[in-house]
Parts: sequence; structure tokens; C-alpha cells
Amino acid sequence: MAKQVTQDSCAYGSGKYFALCSVGGVLSCGVTHTALTPLDLVKCRIQVNPAKYKGIFNGFNVTLKEEGVRGLGRGWAPTAIGYSLQGLGKFGLYEVFKKVYADALGEEKSYLWRTSLYLAASASAEFFADIALCPMEACKVRIQTQPGCSPLLRTVAPQIWRNEGFSGFYKGISPLWMRQIPYTMMKFACFERTVELLYQHVVPKPREECNKAEQLTVTFTAGYIAGVFCAIVSHPADTVVSKLNQDRGSTAGQVLKKLGFGGIWKGLVPRIIMIGTLTGLQWFIYDAVKVWLSLPRPPPPQMPESLKKKLAEKQQ
Repeated sequence: MAKQVTQDSCAYGSGKYFALCSVGGVLSCGVTHTALTPLDLVKCRIQVNPAKYKGIFNGFNVTLKEEGVRGLGRGWAPTAIGYSLQGLGKFGLYEVFKKVYADALGEEKSYLWRTSLYLAASASAEFFADIALCPMEACKVRIQTQPGCSPLLRTVAPQIWRNEGFSGFYKGISPLWMRQIPYTMMKFACFERTVELLYQHVVPKPREECNKAEQLTVTFTAGYIAGVFCAIVSHPADTVVSKLNQDRGSTAGQVLKKLGFGGIWKGLVPRIIMIGTLTGLQWFIYDAVKVWLSLPRPPPPQMPESLKKKLAEKQQ
């Protein structure tokens, strides 16, 4: 343990630790979302125009025929900027809120209520992360789904400002929260508990005996599993966000009524593929950045000795 502490570049919970975690969040979310822009574009088009884009393969074929390979990259700039900002808040603030809530609960309650702690910390972080994301998300969806829309962020953003003002960038904030907060709560809580279970029941040796490559493999596996559940939980709201930013004058309620129950699940399969891969890679990159920067990486939580003694006393 002493050797590990001396190797750390900063103390857990310090300002430097939170700042460097935020850097990891920028890289993990910005890089992965930008790399998956073509799949995201097809997914959004299936959601808003299922008559034309009938599925993931058909969507790619139609886009390639009409716009060429270059068309698959539409919306990459607002994606890169928006999700980098979101990653900064999502991961950086999660670490902040997790420590703040854990300190408020105390060691024993933090262990007993750890799932609730993960849910609360991730929801708090995502609330602020989405405020940073929303303007770029509005630009991205319009670039990808509105016929005749310019592919350039420097053209679309000023158009929204001139035509709709500041509110045009935030008309989708409520459905974005509806999509992202449940998604992030599932992403972090499911990941944390899956890592714990993998080391308990799957990995044949304790975490401290695993090398960095083995630990990162567990990280990616847990992240991918969490991503599948994330996609299912957040998909209806994701469909509403896409349709809302395509239909300029609509409200979330009008979009829901128009789509119906079946409509809100359009594009689920490509989104599961996208989000599963994306979430696994995000956790892998985030954990790899922690390794690269020599940040503290606490092991999965274990029952405090004080709680073990209390339970032993009750059993006597």
C-alpha cells in the first residue's frame, strides 16, 4: 500500500485529482463520440425519418448514395466540442460529488448505500454536464437531420441565434436531461457494481494481483455491459431529442404524441451497438488516462472493519 501511495501523482480527492479526472473525461467522451459520428448520424435519421431510412444498413446505403463518404461525417464538429464539454462535467463532477456524498454519509453508510451514492453522484454531475452539451447537441441534430441544412457549425450556430435566440440552443434541455440523466445513472452505477462483481466472481485473482492490462480489460467489459443497459433506458428520450431539434416549432409533448409508443423505439438496435461500444471505450480511455497520469485508482469497495465488528456482535 505504501508503495502505491508514493507512485500516485496526487492525493485522492485533491483539486489536482479532480482536474486531471476532468481531462480524462474530455478525452473519453470527445474522442469516442466523434469517432462514432457516422453511426450516430444514421441512428438520428432512422429516428426522424424511418420511412426513408429503414434500418442501420439501409441508412448507411442511402446516405452514401446521396452524400458520399463525406456525408457520414456530418455533425462531427459540434459532436467533438459538445461531448468534450459534457465529458469534462460528467466524469470530473462525478468524482467530486461521489467524494462529497461519501464524506457526508460516512464510511459505513457509504458502503451500505453505495449504489444509491453512485446514482446520486452521477445524476448530479450529468445535470450540469448537459447544460454544457445542449447548444452543440442542437446544432449537431439539425446538421444531421434537416434537409438543406449547412454541414458547417460556424454557419448553423449563428443561424439558430438569429432565428430563435438563446432559447433555440436550449429548447431540447428537458428531453436531454430525460435522456442523459437516467443514462448516466445507469452508466456509472451499473459499471461500478459490475466491476465489483467481476472481481468477486469472474476474475480468478484479486485486483491488486492483476496487471494494468488485465485491470483495463475488466474496465472495458464492465463498461460495455453498462452501455447496453444505458441504451435501453435512455432511448425513448433520445428519439424525442432528435425529432425535437428536427421539427423547429414542436414541443416534447407534441413529438411524443406524434411518434407514439412504437416510434420512440426506432433506431434502438444501432443505438445499442453504438452505446455499448461507446461506453466500454469511454471507461477504458478514462481508466487508461488515470493509469497514464498515475492517478489514485481505489479498488472496489470493501466492508469497513467497524461494520464487520458490528455485524459480528449482532450474530453473537
